Amino acid sequence: MSWSKLKKQLESFLCPALDGRVEYSATGYRYLPDKSGICYIAVDKKNVLNMSDITSSIRWYQTEQEIKNDSEIQIPISDEEIEAIRKDTKGNVPEDRLKVIARNRKISEYAKELLSAQTSLSKSNFIVVANTFLSSSIEESIESNDILLNILALVDRRVGKKRILNMAEKMKVKHPIVQYFYELRLSTL
Repeated sequence: MSWSKLKKQLESFLCPALDGRVEYSATGYRYLPDKSGICYIAVDKKNVLNMSDITSSIRWYQTEQEIKNDSEIQIPISDEEIEAIRKDTKGNVPEDRLKVIARNRKISEYAKELLSAQTSLSKSNFIVVANTFLSSSIEESIESNDILLNILALVDRRVGKKRILNMAEKMKVKHPIVQYFYELRLSTL
């Protein structure tokens, strides 16, 4: 489906109070199909959620470094993880160094998960998620762990006042951008 048709469908599902306030936008490069575009959701003409893979590798590295340098973050390492590294290195690494290697590997995995949870999405990922949203039930989108599905469901006209009010507890554990859209929707009630 083309972006213009997808955008039109998504905007047709916006609740009446947010129609014209919430805007979906995606730029592409006609003559550079392999170059990633910029995709974002704007509220009142202000870019609120930017989805672009231009800097994702840089952001992943920065996130990893922030986690490594934060002494408050405790990442537990199991004996199985240390044993796996011992097998990988064929026992040529000192015991204290095995723990450091295991911790660094786990930090890298954690940074990748954290970054993906912070919606470092590309235009193509947005299109995939939007198509999933359009083809699935509103309950699945609300209950999903995908941040973008949550956002699309929160601004949907099929989600009524009672359901929005009953979601207050669930929203406390969601990503801050999902909480932002929840508050936006609450303000329209």
